[in-house]
Amino acid sequence: MAEIPEFHDRMLSLGLARVSEAAAIASADFIGRGDEKAADAAAVAGMREQLNKLDISGVVVIGEGERDEAPMLYIGEEVGTGKGPGVDIALDPLEGTTLTANDMPNALTVIAMGPRGSMLHAPDTYMEKLAIGPGFKPGTVTLDMTPAERVRRLARAKACSTEDITCCILDRDRHAEMIEEVRGTGAAIRLITDGDVAGVMHCAEPDLTGIDMYMGIGGAPEGVLGAAALKCMGGQFFGRLIFRNDDEKARATRAGITDFDRIYDRDELVQSDVIFAASGVTDGSLMPGIKREVGHVTVETILMRSKTGSIRRMIYRNPV
Repeated sequence: MAEIPEFHDRMLSLGLARVSEAAAIASADFIGRGDEKAADAAAVAGMREQLNKLDISGVVVIGEGERDEAPMLYIGEEVGTGKGPGVDIALDPLEGTTLTANDMPNALTVIAMGPRGSMLHAPDTYMEKLAIGPGFKPGTVTLDMTPAERVRRLARAKACSTEDITCCILDRDRHAEMIEEVRGTGAAIRLITDGDVAGVMHCAEPDLTGIDMYMGIGGAPEGVLGAAALKCMGGQFFGRLIFRNDDEKARATRAGITDFDRIYDRDELVQSDVIFAASGVTDGSLMPGIKREVGHVTVETILMRSKTGSIRRMIYRNPV
C-alpha cells in the first residue's frame, strides 16, 4: 500500500461542516413536498458549490454514481480550488431523498474527507454490512456468523439478555429471513425505510438512540460513509460487496477491486484519519432537522475527527 500523505484535518474540518450545512439548507424547501428528485438536485447543487470554494485538490471517490449517470458530484469528479492538499471525498448530498420528500425521520446530508488514497473506491453496488458500537473485543460479531448468533454474542458481551438487544435493519424483502431469525432470539428490530448511514451511526450511541447493532444489505458507497463515521465515533464495521451481475463486477474491477469475496473491516474501508460531517434535514434520533422560521433557517451539524476522537455539535442560523 502506498504511503498516505499527512492530512491537516483540523484546518479543513470547519470548511467540511459548511459543505454539509449548505446541502441541508438547499434541500429545506423540499421537505414534505413529495419531490425526491428536486430535493436531491438542490442538495447536490448546494454541496457542490460549497465544495468548490475549499482550497483542496479533491476527488470524489464515493459519489452520486458514475459520470454518465450523475452530472454532478459523480465518482472521479475533481472538486475544490485545486490550490490545496490532495484529498479523497465520500459524500451523499441527501441521504434519504424519500425521507425528505415525505418529511420522515433521519434524513441527513453526509460528507467525509481523508488524504488521497485513504478510502476504498467502492463501486455503486450492494454491500452486506454489520456494525456495532465501541467498547467490544474484536471478533465479538462477524459477517460469517448467522444473524441469530450475532445477537447472542453481542448480548453475552453486554452481559444482558438477547431481549435487551435492538437491531436496525432496512425494511426490504431481501431481509425477510434475517428479520424472522433475529426476532426468534427475542431481540427487537427497528426497521428503517432508507438512510443506512444514519442506521450505522446509531450503533455508536446506543444509550441515545436505542440501537445496539446494524445489519443487512444496502449500498456499498453508504458502507464507506458508515465506516468513516464509526472511525470517528468508535465502533466496529464490516462489509462485503454483493454483485448481482457481470456489469457490477466490471465496475469493481475498474475501481481496483480484485477479490470479490473479501470482508473489509472499518480500517480497511477507511485507511487513515478522516473528518466527517452530517447535517440534519428532517428530525431524527441523531439530531434535529432543519427549522424554517420567518427570515431564517436553523440547521444542526455533527462534525467529527478520527485523529482526536472529537465530536462537535454546531447550530447554524442563516438568514434567508
